[in-house]
Amino acid sequence: MLEKNKMSLFSLVMLGLSSIIGSGWLFGAWEATTVAGPAAIISWIVGAIVIGAIAFNYIELGTMFPESGGMSHYAQYSHGSLLGFIASWSNWVSLVTIIPIEAVAAVQYMSSWPWAWANWTNHFMHHNEISTRGLLVVFAFIVVFTLLNFWSVKFLTRFTSFIAIFKLAIPLLTIIMLVSTGFHAENFGHSVATFMPYGSAKIFAATSISGIIFSYNAFQTVINVGSEIRDSKRNIGRGIAISLGISIVIYLLLQITFIGAVSPALIAKTGWHGLNFQSPFADLAILLGIHWLAVLLYLDAFISPFGTGVSFVASCARTLAALKQNKHMPPIVGKMNHQYNIPRVAMAINAVVSMLLVSVFRSWGTLASVISTATLIAYLTGPVTVMSLRKMAPDMNRPVHSPWMKVMAPLSFVLASLATYWAMWPTTIKVIGVIMLGLPFYFYYEYRIHWENTWAQFKGSLWLIIYLALLSLISFLGSREFNGINVIPYPLDFVLISALALIFYYWGIISRFYSKYFSRAKRINQDVQL
Repeated sequence: MLEKNKMSLFSLVMLGLSSIIGSGWLFGAWEATTVAGPAAIISWIVGAIVIGAIAFNYIELGTMFPESGGMSHYAQYSHGSLLGFIASWSNWVSLVTIIPIEAVAAVQYMSSWPWAWANWTNHFMHHNEISTRGLLVVFAFIVVFTLLNFWSVKFLTRFTSFIAIFKLAIPLLTIIMLVSTGFHAENFGHSVATFMPYGSAKIFAATSISGIIFSYNAFQTVINVGSEIRDSKRNIGRGIAISLGISIVIYLLLQITFIGAVSPALIAKTGWHGLNFQSPFADLAILLGIHWLAVLLYLDAFISPFGTGVSFVASCARTLAALKQNKHMPPIVGKMNHQYNIPRVAMAINAVVSMLLVSVFRSWGTLASVISTATLIAYLTGPVTVMSLRKMAPDMNRPVHSPWMKVMAPLSFVLASLATYWAMWPTTIKVIGVIMLGLPFYFYYEYRIHWENTWAQFKGSLWLIIYLALLSLISFLGSREFNGINVIPYPLDFVLISALALIFYYWGIISRFYSKYFSRAKRINQDVQL
């Protein structure tokens, strides 16, 4: 692709913002508040630290290997095809789930439209889940998301830049109007006990189960379009830092605004746990008499998820197409449209899988938990890979080479492990089970290529397989605050996971080996200029 046709830094930041500020801002503040009360503010800070530490690893990897669908390749470069498959499959599961969750968010806000002419939308939800009628509308959204990506990257960047500007304006306007109209400072409590009414453990739980990790996670959209970025060695890191930084500020302000805007009388009646909003910010605007803002919010509930859904169709298609490159998926999955350089077959497959997923998981909260956990499992490979490659190839071209990586890599591995645990039993084992469903694909294609070096691939990934089994066991035995049977009480569960994380992090680095995928990594890296 010609340099002039690639994404500029501005377009990249707009793509990142359009991906990150999706349905998370519409539901995340409410979901987090019902779990942690006013202390949900800390949950957003904790989530930002977790994702920021993880992103630190991928900035170095992304600038070393600026390629389409990059997140699906890194682990196999250092540890072979099996670990690469597990990481890329986990990442794909998380990305393909984002497509239906954004459609669900739009349909859920539609279901609470207050106008008489819109009564037909009121049956889109049933007991806080998408109804059969609503499911058909969700399917229609998924089809539209997909079709908008069937044409050039140039069209996509123009579309997401326009959407991102709108998506920034509405949250900021909401913050200003709700704070100026009805802000109750007393809602934040007058002591530690009233600020954290459900204890400190719920602060961490809210990070994974309320969509906070999910809301920040979309930074990887920037990584996955690596080969389509102008001056990628500089702009990948800048794009992630700017879009993630702006998003963190907006999400924190939205959380503070939501807590302050709720009526103290309502809190006294139901408690934070009992807050039940179908369309959280729009419902608050109506309660405060700002009806014109409610109309804008209903409109944005259409546009924000729309922008994120469209962005992730592109990112997810490249992730699925990248799975084919290690010969563990049918070749047709990676087939590119020559005119637009877009994996149209992968897009069509993702659309069908998205429809199947939302048919099973019909609520926003459930889908958000699945996304967060699958993403974190994929992220466990990043810190191990970045340090393994430093040992395997110290002379590789590294446009970003931070001396802090020796600290940040193990720290991010520990944080990703803890955040996986925070998703709570049985979500942990369910998502790990979904990830294991991908293994038959791997072993079938290993059989097709006559079990080529399979034992080496297995040894390169054994550390992660055992670690995931142990995390599942600890989740079951862990504290009652995280739905365990309390054999390991809080906070000893955190201590145990942190200690195990460091052991498996170093085991992961020791498990590195030179394979044909490492040779491919060297070829890609040769084109990177410092």
